[in-house]
Amino acid sequence: MEEKKGFWGEFKEFIARGNVLDMAVGIIVGAAFTAIVNSLVNDIIMPFIGYIIGGVSFTSFKLTLPAIAGNDPAVIAYGSFIQAVINFLLIALVVFLIIKGINKIHRKPEEEAVEEEPAPSDELKTLTEIRDLLKEQSLASAHADKGPAASEEEK
Repeated sequence: MEEKKGFWGEFKEFIARGNVLDMAVGIIVGAAFTAIVNSLVNDIIMPFIGYIIGGVSFTSFKLTLPAIAGNDPAVIAYGSFIQAVINFLLIALVVFLIIKGINKIHRKPEEEAVEEEPAPSDELKTLTEIRDLLKEQSLASAHADKGPAASEEEK
């Protein structure tokens, strides 16, 4: 019979699981890693790109709609959206390159050492065929020496 643990008992069991703790550590390390990647993109890569394209900042692009009935005009900041998309693509590229580098470093030595066997040469193929033919002839002559009674027993 299954024992009822109650809400707090179930919660304690959930928190105590190893994978929850691993996930928490992953989230904390991920947040720190996010700060590093964001700094790389915003402080190093984006200024370089801005320099190349002539100092254009996408965040300054906006469309201001006329004010209606005394309200403030509506501003559509499409430049910020473009900047967010560019940041996302750059961050994704940086993370991809970092993960690719880490995977290359952690690659198992066996994976690097595994090489395909060279295809057999024509001479080796010919010798293999000759060997197989000799085996067939040897078996055929052995069956012929035993006679028809031997072949009936084999059936």
